[in-house]
Amino acid sequence: MTRARQDRLLALLTRNGEWETAATLADSLGVTPRSIRSYVNAVNARVPDGTAIESGPSGYRAGADAAAAQRAGSAPEAGTPRDRLHTLVRSLLDSPDGIDVFETADSLHVSTATLDADLARVRGLLGGTELTLERSASTARLRGTEMAQRRLLSKLAHDEMDAGLFDLAALRRTLGEGSVGARAFGPFKSELVGELGGMGYFVNEFGIGDVVMHIAIAADRITRDRALERASTDSSAAHSEVAGLLDRLTLRHLGVQLGTGDREHLATLVLTRVVAPGAPSADDARARLDPEVEASVRAVVEQAAADFLVDIAHEDFILRLALHVQNLLHRAKEQAWSRNPLTRSLKSTYPMIFDVAVYIASGLQQSLGIPIQDDEIAYIAMHVGGRLERSRRADQLLTATIVCPGYYELHELLRSSVDRSLGQAIEVVGVETRVDPDWESIDTDLVLSTIDPARPSDRIVRIQPFLTDSDVERVQAAAGRIRRGRRLARLRTELERYFDPTAFVRGIDAGEGESGVIRELGSMLVAQSVIDDDYVERAIEREALSSTAFTDALAVPHAMGMTASRTRIAIGIADPSIPWGEGRVQVVALVAFSETDREAFQTVFEQFVEVFSERDSVQRIVRRGTDFAAFLDELVAVIDG
Repeated sequence: MTRARQDRLLALLTRNGEWETAATLADSLGVTPRSIRSYVNAVNARVPDGTAIESGPSGYRAGADAAAAQRAGSAPEAGTPRDRLHTLVRSLLDSPDGIDVFETADSLHVSTATLDADLARVRGLLGGTELTLERSASTARLRGTEMAQRRLLSKLAHDEMDAGLFDLAALRRTLGEGSVGARAFGPFKSELVGELGGMGYFVNEFGIGDVVMHIAIAADRITRDRALERASTDSSAAHSEVAGLLDRLTLRHLGVQLGTGDREHLATLVLTRVVAPGAPSADDARARLDPEVEASVRAVVEQAAADFLVDIAHEDFILRLALHVQNLLHRAKEQAWSRNPLTRSLKSTYPMIFDVAVYIASGLQQSLGIPIQDDEIAYIAMHVGGRLERSRRADQLLTATIVCPGYYELHELLRSSVDRSLGQAIEVVGVETRVDPDWESIDTDLVLSTIDPARPSDRIVRIQPFLTDSDVERVQAAAGRIRRGRRLARLRTELERYFDPTAFVRGIDAGEGESGVIRELGSMLVAQSVIDDDYVERAIEREALSSTAFTDALAVPHAMGMTASRTRIAIGIADPSIPWGEGRVQVVALVAFSETDREAFQTVFEQFVEVFSERDSVQRIVRRGTDFAAFLDELVAVIDG
């Protein structure tokens, strides 16, 4: 646990990039400030000639060698329980007749009792792998299919890798140092991506690392005479073409001849995990689709569009998502889930989009009967976000007036420069060429002026007649401030309507986990007749689908469906932080929306999460929010800046 917390500390500092106090970091990790200091020393010890974490009067921040420390931290130290566990699993996988417990204990320099404890930990790894660990006298052996054994290797490799990214060094630690090397895999991966693109496929770089990992595992197992015997039943031209490509590349780069079973299996992985058809016609794509999958996707997308008021019910979106879901069905059958290193950032940066994805995933689970994990939900969120990005409304642009006293065509040149450099952020709707314009009559969001205004204003940006890079940066910064100010102003108006002093508790009881906290907060809203007990249970079900800890400090549990009698938010403050999902939080906001406030959902949901994504703001609210009145005062003060 200590090493895991060291890694989490390093990840927090790397992600935030700012100075953090020991107390703040301690809250995030659920430890004492003294422990933070010891973790910092341990992390810095990973890079003896560098600095992974800097220390100073303001606390700690990631240093120049943070990335090196992260890589060093991923490798288990020889002799540690984690290293022994992986060594033991490799021995079991490489020995069909089993291992001798006493000989293995001697080779690892541990007692038989310690090895027995390690074997118990191996059993804990076998869940979902269809493998069993048998013990007969002094012999221990794994029982299960070759495919199941490869799933276990995949599980170990993922345990070694950081955030789901492909890491050849970690893979070699899993397979053993005698396995394939970097010189072979660099050219292999490059040529694979290039040839798949040449065949007309879009390649998912987030998923190809996983497939390359499976190819490495297959190559390693084949060299140990452990090839797959089962062949795929897919006889399509695309499947045969990809299988042939893999056969050529593995022989050329890895020196391994794939058998029929491995060739067909790996081709299926490529087609279902890393490629999508390259802009096919709708008719061609639909011909490859299972009608049941398309119907299920269409139904849940149309329902999500109506419930969340998002513009996603488009034919091209439904078709692309249906193709993705069909591949997801294949992955589910193989238990070969696709990792997504963007899961955490998507959840914290685009909480509403991620929630729409959770809604879609829930509907697909019910209609198609497939479990959908967080990483797979993140891929759905990427589809949703892409659709919404393409359909953003023009009214999101800020309007601007250029003030540039007339001199030849100077104002025309300036407008052309502004349109070229800032056209995606602002829309110029007027140009004033007088040296003494009526400043009060200019009502656009921004005023870009080459002369000093009569009175300074936050919306007036002084620029040069010939636009410079510094001018562009100042205009973009001003536009960002205006957008943020408007968003938070709307948030303040909405939140003041939705809070209630009787739905506030400081000192959450986390003894019964997330469900206990949700029930505690939910009971306060039930007492107000805002929701019923069924809503509380549905909020718990929603939490089980994907954690609602959208930031390192805030969880926003809620049920899918806006069925509250009126919109209310119950607040729970935890000081120190409490476990939630895979992290820890200090604020839990149980949100119950009514049908009449459907349009406010996006504003409240996303901007509320945005406020609590700023660590300083969270600490201020948590420390000073000793009761409901103080909490609301601090929240409003933070929103007002």
